[in-house]
Amino acid sequence: MNRKLDNFEGTNYNAAKSIIKQLRESGHKAFLVGGCVRDALLGLTPKEYDITTSATPDEVQALFKRNVPIGESFGVILVLINDMQFEVATFRQERGYEDGRHPGEVNYTDSEIEDVVRRDFTINGVLYDPISEELYDHVNGLSDLDKGIIRTIGDAGERFDEDKLRMIRAVRFASRFSFKIDDDTFNAIKDKCTLISSVSNERIRDEVVKIITQKNPGDGLKMLSESGLLKEILPDVHTMIGVEQPPQFHPEGDVFIHTCLVLDKLYH
Repeated sequence: MNRKLDNFEGTNYNAAKSIIKQLRESGHKAFLVGGCVRDALLGLTPKEYDITTSATPDEVQALFKRNVPIGESFGVILVLINDMQFEVATFRQERGYEDGRHPGEVNYTDSEIEDVVRRDFTINGVLYDPISEELYDHVNGLSDLDKGIIRTIGDAGERFDEDKLRMIRAVRFASRFSFKIDDDTFNAIKDKCTLISSVSNERIRDEVVKIITQKNPGDGLKMLSESGLLKEILPDVHTMIGVEQPPQFHPEGDVFIHTCLVLDKLYH
């Protein structure tokens, strides 16, 4: 699908485009992927640009002398251009997530489709070619963006078994964009919410901070509650549910609802 994304502009975009151009001229496939494509399609200005390519980490390092191998075992190289940084990741397949976070086996591939289907949510799986200005959607991400739906790529239970933090990320994306979480995806979160305890406190903290400092933080807390995640990660906040307040002073409801409303007011 041909579509010029007007929100792709500026120095960072031009630098990312130059990386893709150089990869292409060296015989490799390369696309923009993830949040930058999603945000541009939603009319937002991307904060960073991630690149996915058929080039191996060694080939990326050979092409771009200023680089940092931040995740070489997973095929991720940080390419530096002036004071800008770009993650360049090799197309890959992943298997065996014994720790609920890291794959036990990583295999590089030259197929962008095989790479996309391992990702988390459909809205993050759309590829963009800045050279031809073509969009490539192998996971129905464009349809879910249009409908306002957060849906895992493939089986929701499998995606959450691979990385438990994706359960909180689903809530974060849904609240930030005022989207609805797909029923199968939400039911999988409710089924697996207790497994979030296997994720490090630091990673959980980072996601929660993003939820309460972005748009619709109150809705984010409510979704965490409805999914069962709130009780697991913020038990003290969970205890606010059902704690009554004098109705003449707080007609909005219990202490939890009051807290959600306060967070929404703080955002605005």
